[in-house]
Amino acid sequence: MNTSTCTHQILRVTITSFLISMALFMTLSTHSSANAVESLDSIKQKFIGDYELVSYMQYPEAGGEIDMNYSGRLSYDTRGNMAGIGMPRDLPERNAQSSERLSGGFAYWGKVSYDLENSIVIHHVEGSPMVPQWVGGENIRYFEFTDGFLKLSLKNDQGRITGTLTWRKL
Repeated sequence: MNTSTCTHQILRVTITSFLISMALFMTLSTHSSANAVESLDSIKQKFIGDYELVSYMQYPEAGGEIDMNYSGRLSYDTRGNMAGIGMPRDLPERNAQSSERLSGGFAYWGKVSYDLENSIVIHHVEGSPMVPQWVGGENIRYFEFTDGFLKLSLKNDQGRITGTLTWRKL
């Protein structure tokens, strides 16, 4: 076998190996993208529906937990919208005992997007009568579906969970 033939064979094997590697890479990339889309669709389907608030716990920096004793509702629809409302359970009684109108709680609505890699649902706030400074902003919630519940947690800038709202699908 002369040098030219040997070089051509090496080149042919190298090119063939490269093409096989590229085909495998493209197949895996396409498969991975399809799984990501399926995962996003699956997550969106899990969110869709109406929920009632089971608990709202706050976790102070000093430690421990505080039950905020809230009731509320949360909805996600098939068109990528959400609406949430919550209030202290004893607000009507406290309001009846006061000469001033008391307020408390949250109410807002908007579009929804997801960051699956970080288990985040983003509420793009379009309206919020109780907390108007939220309008135009994003309420970022770290989500977890566990034991039939949807848990939405808030974190501070250091990544520490400061509160968790646990929702049961109706």
